[in-house]
Amino acid sequence: MGALVVDAVNFVPQSRLRLFFVAVQHGAAIPHQLVSNIPVRQWHPAGVIDAFNRLSKNSQNAWVWWRMPRPAVRNTVFADLIESEPTGVRWHTDEETSRLLSMMSPLHLEKVAMAKLAGKRVVGTIYRRTRPDAVGGRRVRAEVRFDDIAGCLRTPSGGSSRQIIMLVEAENIRTRLLSPREAARLMGLPESYKLPKNYNDAYHLAGNGLAVPVVRYIAAHILETVLDERCALKMAA
Repeated sequence: MGALVVDAVNFVPQSRLRLFFVAVQHGAAIPHQLVSNIPVRQWHPAGVIDAFNRLSKNSQNAWVWWRMPRPAVRNTVFADLIESEPTGVRWHTDEETSRLLSMMSPLHLEKVAMAKLAGKRVVGTIYRRTRPDAVGGRRVRAEVRFDDIAGCLRTPSGGSSRQIIMLVEAENIRTRLLSPREAARLMGLPESYKLPKNYNDAYHLAGNGLAVPVVRYIAAHILETVLDERCALKMAA
């Protein structure tokens, strides 16, 4: 058995780190190209190495440092997945957008100001987070990012966990919740995938799920390769 940490951002425009454990039957033949003698930086961050070092000797001896090829460069950005006329959500009123702006720190207001000067449509995402304030208390802040990557989807257990879209075109600023279909796209689900009609149900489905391209990649480069080796050995016998 071994573990890998894969960030979905390599496949879809969403920052989403997930830990995957991959185990094979004891004694199963593993193709040599799937195994490294040492941790692979791409798939084994410090947390995985630290966990390995805490294992018993027997467990360490059974450990596999899985190795996969580096994914191809992603060719989509967050703005590519955004609907001009979304279904399941509405654009905020001017007052609601102004309230979000009033919740931003000077740093994030500066990001919005720079987006206005970009000379093109700029799409960002917002999460509301509770942060310490200057007088020792805590307050809710709206934090925006314009790096063409969505924040990690979360299940909607309260309004603050829902991701918000900000669309900036010069002085025109609009905001709204991420739509269910947009959330599905961020998880790599096809357009034909049938989503629940209820917003929260659809968002739960996406927020609790695994990014489809990530699972497909692990299946193609580890699971199916191991199974192919097993079948080849059976046929040779």
